[in-house]
Amino acid sequence: MGINDMQNASRRRFLSVASASAAATLFTSNLAAQGAEGAPDGADRALTLPRSDTALVIIDPQNDVLSEKGRGWPLLHESIKENNTVENIERLFKASKMHGYEVFISPHYFFPEDQGWKFNGPLERAEATEGFFARKGRLDINGLKGSGADWLERYKPYIEDGKTIVASPHRVWGPETNDLVLLLRKRRISKVILGGMLANICVESHLRELLEQGFEVAVVKDATAAPKHPQLGYGYTAALINYGFLAHAVLTTDDAVKAMERGA
Repeated sequence: MGINDMQNASRRRFLSVASASAAATLFTSNLAAQGAEGAPDGADRALTLPRSDTALVIIDPQNDVLSEKGRGWPLLHESIKENNTVENIERLFKASKMHGYEVFISPHYFFPEDQGWKFNGPLERAEATEGFFARKGRLDINGLKGSGADWLERYKPYIEDGKTIVASPHRVWGPETNDLVLLLRKRRISKVILGGMLANICVESHLRELLEQGFEVAVVKDATAAPKHPQLGYGYTAALINYGFLAHAVLTTDDAVKAMERGA
């Protein structure tokens, strides 16, 4: 290779690296700009949330992940308290009911036949072993009241008002295994305000699938929480990073309540 060829090759490499660097800078600048000037972090400022085509979706508002007596409390309590999660989910329920937004619940239940699954991931294995979200049967509500699978008591007036739509249970993490998407589409819902538990698992899984299904999704970042694991780290940090890259908006509860006030 001659000197000119080497110089040309070097120039091409430089231009390639410079272009990639410029693209990365532009991308991160756009993300930063979306969070600037009072806009929610990672938000698309053009996104509006009118009640005509927007619904609140709350995932797993159940005792095992939100109650001090729940099986998940030891790993979740710090994050729940830091985010004021229990109170913020209730604020979303209240605002939705006050301003006429439809409310959907995507719950998590395990039934006796699920003990026959031949393989599980690590968290699925822990859920099965420890009895998370356990019910006696699909048609059996004996023992449900007050159990880990039951709604957090303070949420019952909003969920059991005869208007809230409860989907069938998601069987792993996302809504691929329940009828949430069908229920949303049958109500002509195209935008979702998303909250619930857990931030880096079921909430993120719902976010990803709803995006794949063509919904616009605003995640409420302080109406969720995640485990602090001594070896794996803080799941909430991982969730926030992915929300910022994926969601159409990442809101606080204050943001979401104000959006519902405007959208009504």
